[in-house]
Amino acid sequence: MSNNLLANKKGIIFGALDENSIAWKVALKVHEQGGKFTLSNAPIALRMGAINTLAENTGSQVIPADATSPEELEQLFIKSMEILGGKIDFVLHSIGMSPNVRKKKEYGDLNYEWFLKSLDISALSFHKVMQTAEKLDAMNEWGSILALTYIASQRTFPDYSDMAQAKAALESIARSYGQRYGRLKNVRVNTISQSPTMTTAGIGISGFDAFFNYADKMSPLGNASAEDCANYCVVMFSDLTRKVTMQNLMHDGGFSTSGITEEIIEQMSK
Repeated sequence: MSNNLLANKKGIIFGALDENSIAWKVALKVHEQGGKFTLSNAPIALRMGAINTLAENTGSQVIPADATSPEELEQLFIKSMEILGGKIDFVLHSIGMSPNVRKKKEYGDLNYEWFLKSLDISALSFHKVMQTAEKLDAMNEWGSILALTYIASQRTFPDYSDMAQAKAALESIARSYGQRYGRLKNVRVNTISQSPTMTTAGIGISGFDAFFNYADKMSPLGNASAEDCANYCVVMFSDLTRKVTMQNLMHDGGFSTSGITEEIIEQMSK
């Protein structure tokens, strides 16, 4: 059901890989609510995914860009403004990758070059996106910029490895740039801390199924799905949340504030 919450809004959505991606679901919801956007991902990710299908279904265009490259980001914003016919109202940063996690390196045996790559892709790219937008004066006033994060930035989880540090840096960048962008252009910057979600990236983490089920039992409302997250992103892109900025918004069914639940007690008592 459309309420046209994003009518006349223009944006850029990073990170849609396939139909399991949160960014993919966000694109569909934004389209449903009247928003227009370009889609972007790294060239290698575009070859792996089915993003052209999403573009066709949403009437959008795909612009390849390495989010760690300021030069490619500059071209992305310039082309997006040309295609969309004006400045940008919203940006979704749904980007994260750790070579150490992918190659199953133990936390006590990290490859530090890969660690730096994790930070660059998963956190510093967010700063690069906003710095590029600022330098090009690409954002409309009262625009909204979001990045997806995870509670491992604050708590330890097995096998999440250096991505925990990357997410902590991501959230810090959101606060610092949120202060700056709010003062300069009334642009708001937030992160959404999402439940463990059955995305292509998520299920690649060792033991993910067990933790997904645990988190679901620890959350009074259950895990938030990718589609739930997409709905939240739409609200955060809309004018209904103009005064929300510099926040790490927990979207996890109550997991982050639950000590223990009856379901866990029952399971542990067996």
